[in-house]
Amino acid sequence: MINYTERIALLMEDVCRRTPRLAFIDLKEILIFGRFGRSHTEGAFATCHCLTLPESEPGYYFWRDRATGELTRRSEWFVTKSPDVKIGATRIKYLISFVLPRFCDQSLERSRKSDLYPATAPGWLAKLDTVIHELYHIDPEAAGIRKLIRADGSDSPHSHGPEFYVEVAEMVQSYLSSGADPGMYEFLQHDFSGLTSQFGGVVSTTFRNFPSFPQRYMQAVEMPVDPSVRLEPIKPPSQPVLYTADDLQMRQFLEQTTRRLTRKGAHQAA
Repeated sequence: MINYTERIALLMEDVCRRTPRLAFIDLKEILIFGRFGRSHTEGAFATCHCLTLPESEPGYYFWRDRATGELTRRSEWFVTKSPDVKIGATRIKYLISFVLPRFCDQSLERSRKSDLYPATAPGWLAKLDTVIHELYHIDPEAAGIRKLIRADGSDSPHSHGPEFYVEVAEMVQSYLSSGADPGMYEFLQHDFSGLTSQFGGVVSTTFRNFPSFPQRYMQAVEMPVDPSVRLEPIKPPSQPVLYTADDLQMRQFLEQTTRRLTRKGAHQAA
C-alpha cells in the first residue's frame, strides 16, 4: 500500500530544496499526518498547525445573572498551552495534516486557484498547490503562522490573501520548471480510487488517539479569587500534553472510514 504522508514528506523535502522562499524549513521539525474527511463534503484539504505559540496570559470564564448583571460564578484562572511533540530528541515545531481521501480528490476545476494557472494546466496541480500552500504558512522565525503584511507595512490579522495565493502558484510553477524528478510528484496525479486500485490501499501516519491530534489545552494556574463567588474548576486535559513516537501509528484510509494497521510506535513506511 502507498504511504501517502511519507510520499508527501519526501515531496516537501524536494520542494524546499528547490524553492528559495522555503529553503529555511527544516523538515525534521515538521510532522506530516493524516486526518479523515470524505471527498464530497465541505472542509479543508490540509492544515498547518503551529506548536511554537507561547503560553497565553492567564484568564478565566465568568457568568452573570441576566436580570441583575451580578457575577454568579467563574472558572479558575487558566492559561492555554501547546502540547510538546518529540520524535527522539527532536522537538516538532509544526504539524501539517492532510485530509484523506478529500485531499486526493481535489482538482483545479471550480477552485479559487484555477485563475492562477493556465487553462491547460492539469487538475492535479491543485494538490501540489496545497502542499506548497501549507509549507508557506510556516513562519521563518518559527513564531507561529506566517503573517501577512498590509500595503502600509502593518500586520494583517488574516493568514491568507490574494498575494499569498499568487506567490504559492508562482512557487508551484517554479518548482515544476526546476528540473524536479517527475517521480517525486507522480502520485499526486491519481485520485483516491486510482491510488487504491494501483497500490492496493492508502495508509498514513496518524496519532494513537485518532481522530484527535495534538492541540492547545487549558491548564489551571494559581491566582487570587473572590471567595464569595462560586468557583468552577477547569477540567484537566483529556488528551496527552506530551507526544512521542510511541503515540504515532499507521491507519488505512478508505472512502468512508479508516482502520488501524499497526501497534503504537510502528509508524514507518508501509
